[in-house]
Amino acid sequence: MFTPLGLFGAIQCPRGRDCTLLKCIFSHDNNPTPAEARRSKISVSGDDGPPSKRAKVENSQLLGSLIPSHSLKESSLEMGRRSSKSVASEQNQNTQDTPGAQETAQPTSNHGTPKPLGNEPVKRTNTSSAGSSSELPPRKAPKESLNPRMLAHAPATHGSRTAILQKLHSAMTALNEKLRKDKHSSNRCFVLTPDELITMALDEEEKFARDSPSVYGNVVKLRIVRVTKMGIDEWAKEVMSHLNARYYKINPVQKPRAIPRPINTGLTPAEEIAVVSQLVTPLTGLEEHGYVTKQPTDADIETAKRGVDESKGWEKCDRCGQRFQVFPGRREDGTLASGGYCDYHPGRPVYPQRKKTDHVTGPSQPYFPCCSEALGTSTGCTRAKTHVFKVSETKRLASVLQFQTTPPQPEKGPLEPVSIDCEMGYTTLGLELIRLTAVSWPKGDDLLDVLVRPMGEVLDLNTRFSGVTPQHYASASPYGTPMSNIHSSLGDEKNKIHPPLQLVQSPAEARNLLLKLLQPETPLIGHAIDNDLNACRIIHPTVIDTVLLYPHPKGLPIRISLKALVQRHLGRDIQVGDNGHDSKEDSVATGDLVRVKVGEKWKELKKKGQKIEGGKLVCPDGQGSALTSSWTTVQKRKPSR
Repeated sequence: MFTPLGLFGAIQCPRGRDCTLLKCIFSHDNNPTPAEARRSKISVSGDDGPPSKRAKVENSQLLGSLIPSHSLKESSLEMGRRSSKSVASEQNQNTQDTPGAQETAQPTSNHGTPKPLGNEPVKRTNTSSAGSSSELPPRKAPKESLNPRMLAHAPATHGSRTAILQKLHSAMTALNEKLRKDKHSSNRCFVLTPDELITMALDEEEKFARDSPSVYGNVVKLRIVRVTKMGIDEWAKEVMSHLNARYYKINPVQKPRAIPRPINTGLTPAEEIAVVSQLVTPLTGLEEHGYVTKQPTDADIETAKRGVDESKGWEKCDRCGQRFQVFPGRREDGTLASGGYCDYHPGRPVYPQRKKTDHVTGPSQPYFPCCSEALGTSTGCTRAKTHVFKVSETKRLASVLQFQTTPPQPEKGPLEPVSIDCEMGYTTLGLELIRLTAVSWPKGDDLLDVLVRPMGEVLDLNTRFSGVTPQHYASASPYGTPMSNIHSSLGDEKNKIHPPLQLVQSPAEARNLLLKLLQPETPLIGHAIDNDLNACRIIHPTVIDTVLLYPHPKGLPIRISLKALVQRHLGRDIQVGDNGHDSKEDSVATGDLVRVKVGEKWKELKKKGQKIEGGKLVCPDGQGSALTSSWTTVQKRKPSR
């Protein structure tokens, strides 16, 4: 005879009210309440007869239901020693709603919130970090004991797993009780029932046993230490992630959109161009941080090529650190890279700030913001089809495509500053340029926005950050196609508002299009512009980098992200959503950050007595700035493409 395992829980009992089984496998949702059942039995058997066995059991359940579930303060060790049957029966008593309990206190659902009577749907107004008002389905944790789940290949003995599970459950129970007692916390809706706590502990222990069997003991111990040191807010986030995965999707906190602050420099666009020359940063001396100031020699390029040939395609994965082999041109079986799938964390680890209590409890463990896993406890929360690599060495970059210095174009005269942003994807040749965007500064008008066909075979378009998908390439038109032809081929109005990008056939062609917009003295603006220039293989002498304008307190190579800078100084949210970055949005935001610095710089210059006359910066002695004198004749026109 097989064990029912709740298979008939949704079927009404055939005997209905006449069923006298203590643990019936069928549903009794429509049966009368225990008080009604007692009254009906008394009326049948007579007033003087003794109460039936069923009534005695129901009386004991009635007494048990008067005890709220949060008054149970049993240790995980005691629960582990009990049998599955005893734990399930006590949890049933703590969670069952009876008329007697309704008279003393309003019953609660598994959410820790008042449970509506009858068959009304559970509605909960969530004012916590889970989001605004929402209607969530009731969750029902399975009836399980604190006993490790059976695995085909267990990483440890049953006794060891049980001891570890009990410690993990004990740490979770302590945090759950802290959250329950904190009446002022907005996260009290995440208080778990005893069943849910057991399920959460079992889920985590099973995950570690399956994913990290070779280091199971160390991983779980680190997890227990981290849970022990958690605060209430961090625990609420952990619970929310668990509920997301097991029961339903809770929308994360939706912070109010920042209100963009207007940029008022007090200058005209021509005057801003005159002042921006004071923000140009020489790159000499910054070569160790990735800035290229001169072309590698032919001997350097030959050395790099020889090194690549001798390595036979072996590289280090840029995401997980594993060694793998890459096959440019594909191997005989069509494979581009070895090593199979790549498991990694897309976000960088976060190191919590030190607290005054660290000398007692120890410092908080660093964790990954993408999945809240502690550093070193898992191989990764995201899986990619292949491993990827990045080339940073200048001479090896030049061995693929040589760098080019911005050539002079005297026939075009002075050109207005340009703000750029590049998106890169992984290929069999490393991290290559796949999209190039340039806008004018300070107005932000479109100058260039193209997709780029890389030289190597694509391993990963890095869509999470680049925003470029295979559909972009599929719908792209060749560069130079008239816009009238593109609009006529688009039937969807949405596509007409955002037409497909145009495609150039190589990074060298994209570089030539960008160089047409530049003179050697034209300010080129970007955030971490060394990455953009290296992807385009350009050496430009006049650079304004917002990484250098807004340096990190600890200095290079640590850099403040563009998203953080824009939110802090412009009150604007960029790079939101799951569609990756938008290079046009980033290039405009970078230019606006420079405008903020121009306004600050102009205030300093005015205090020193400098003026702007005829669109150029004039020093107190009447001498014009050498860098800005060539920009006084900037035409109010867009450069020809």
